[in-house]
Formats: sequence, structure tokens, C-alpha cells
Amino acid sequence: MITAHKAGIPVFVTGGIGGVHRDGENSLDVSADLTELGRTPIAVVSAGVKSILDIGRTLEVLETQGVCVATYGDSKSFPAFFSQQSGFTSPYHVSSPQEAADLIVSTLSLGLQSGLLLAIPIPEEHAATGQQIEDAIQTAVSEASSKGVTGRDVTPFILQRVNELTKGKSLQANIALIQNNAKVGSQIACALSKHKEKSGGNIIYFVFVLYFQFGQTNPGSVCQSFGGVGRNIADCLSRLGHKPLFISAIGKDSHSDAVLNYCKHMDTSAVARLQDQRTATYCAVITESGELNLGLGDMDIHQQIQEQYVSQFEDQLASASLVVLDGNIPVSTIDYVCHIAKKHAVPVWFEPTDADKACKPFLSESWKALSYTSPNLAELCTMNHTLGLPTPTGTRV
Repeated sequence: MITAHKAGIPVFVTGGIGGVHRDGENSLDVSADLTELGRTPIAVVSAGVKSILDIGRTLEVLETQGVCVATYGDSKSFPAFFSQQSGFTSPYHVSSPQEAADLIVSTLSLGLQSGLLLAIPIPEEHAATGQQIEDAIQTAVSEASSKGVTGRDVTPFILQRVNELTKGKSLQANIALIQNNAKVGSQIACALSKHKEKSGGNIIYFVFVLYFQFGQTNPGSVCQSFGGVGRNIADCLSRLGHKPLFISAIGKDSHSDAVLNYCKHMDTSAVARLQDQRTATYCAVITESGELNLGLGDMDIHQQIQEQYVSQFEDQLASASLVVLDGNIPVSTIDYVCHIAKKHAVPVWFEPTDADKACKPFLSESWKALSYTSPNLAELCTMNHTLGLPTPTGTRV
């Protein structure tokens, strides 16, 4: 939950959450999941709470922690992991991915630090097996009580007995639960994504889906997304809690306004805004089957990221814990940055971007300053060829 939240991921899918263990009022054995849900603003999708736990007290703790709890389905009946019903109810229920997304938006928009639990009942086709497992759990609970098993020994005792009584059937039901949770969770995440504002990036992508092959005006659909390899990396690092300095260039146009608005969470103080230059854009024409029909890139502005401009950030480069370069910038700029990094023993990560640009550090001695690189096979073959090394026989690009 913590990692997903820090990465900016609003929906987290799991099998089932932890809770208050049976006899927890005496042992105080309460899962940290409940505390974390109370202080992490994220939506957790699970199959409810296993009935080996004390579901009633678990729901009470969630209420105390300020966690919104809702069942996904036609009723408020709270599921017990292997069973569609636990005998307890949720305060709310939602019946579609859109309703779930609306609930997430309204809950998280309050600015509270607590999260949201969406409980997904086991699919109907697995309910019979689930009920057999639930019966085994109740048998194990009774045995634990009759044998005087208490405290922290209760849960491992029940788990062992359930495994023995079901002869492994619990594993199949568990897999079905996880698959269903992932399916529903992804549907909710897709619905939630439609709520998000769409703005710019350092490369603005336009994707056209072509429905017919010919005609002066071809009907299709258009969607806009935003990226740029360097910007994507800086964005990711920023969302993970780091504060990278992003050095780049954009034009003074409507796209650049969108870029800066979208990147408010990033340090864009080193992004040059240049008069009479166009912010980089890429247009892809895609067939209905998903194949790339045509790609057009307007990225000349990347050539303006010259050594002279980057040199004003030499102190930051020299003191950085890591310098990341992408293949869009000029060779001379790559050479300059690699020289500074090598001089000050700063590790460098080179992201090739595409096969045509993967050769850039290898046209000089700059590649010797690289600590890491992340090429695909085509980019790796380009690097190999540039260094005059043979490509292994049978390699297909």
C-alpha cells in the first residue's frame, strides 16, 4: 500500500487484508494492514477478510481508523474471503466499476489520510467450493476452542487444520479469488482513469486509429497522451519521493503551457522555454488491429539542449547521486555530461530511446562513463555494431 501510494497508484489489488485475530481482544494481535489503511489514502480491492479472523472486530477497527468500507455487488453483505457472506454488512455497496470509481474519487478528494476498502465476493461458480472451505474453517475454530488453543497460537492452528480438512481445495479457490480481484480491480482502475485531467508532457503524443485505408478525410478516433523518455523517468522519480532536476527544452506555445501544468509536482526550473520553437510532438497512426501504420515525430527542439545551456547546471551534475541521459539530446551534450560525471565519479544511466539513437555515447569515449543502460534488443545490437563488435549469429531484431 505504501509503495503504491508513493508511486501515485490509486488502486491496489490483493487477495485479502489482515485483521483482528480471534482472541485478539486478549492477545492484541491486530494486523498492521488496518493501521496502514487508516493513514494511507489509497483504494484497496480485496475479497474481504478471512473468517479465520474476527471479522466483526476487524470492521470495528476499520471504522475507528476512518476507513471507508464498501462491498462490490448488489448488497452490503461483507464477504468472508472464501464465502460470499460473513454475517456482517458494509456501510455501503457499489454495483459497477464506474460507481466504485466515483466512490474512490469522492473519498480521496476529501483530503483525508485514510484509505478505502472495496470487498469483492468470491465468484458464484466458486462459491460451493468456498463454502466447503468455510465449513472447514468453522470446524477448525471449534477444535481450537475445545483444545484450549489461545492467543497467537490460534491462527497457525486454524490454518493447518483447514489445509488438512480441505485436502488442498483452498488453493484453487484462492487462485480464483485473486484472478477475480485483479479483473474487477483493473476495471475500476480504468474507470477511475477517466476522472483524471489530461495535460501535456515534454513529448506530446497524438494517436489516431484509422478505420478505413483510403479517402481524403479518413474517419477514426484521436487520443492524446504525454511523455518523453527523460520526462517519464523524472516524473516517476518525483512520484517515488525523490527530487530530480529535469533539464530539457520546450517551445513557447500552447503545448508548453500544458507541459508545465502537468509537471507541477516536478522540478522544472531547468527546462528552457524557447521562443520560435515547437514543443516536441509525436503522431502515431494506428490500424484497427493495433498495428502502427505511420509515425511522425517533430522533435527538433531536442537539438537545442546544447552543452552551453547544460553547463550552467554543472554544480548540480557534479553533486548528483545519479545522472540519467536519454538518447534524444545531441551527441556533444552527452559527451559533456559524461565528462563531468566521470570527473566527479557520478554514476550515469543511459536510456537509448530508440535504435537510431542508441549509438550516441558509443561514437566517442563517453560510453566508458556509463554505469547503467537499459536497451531493448534492437538498441543493444546498435551499440554492439557501433563498437565494432559482431552481432551473435541468429539474433533477430
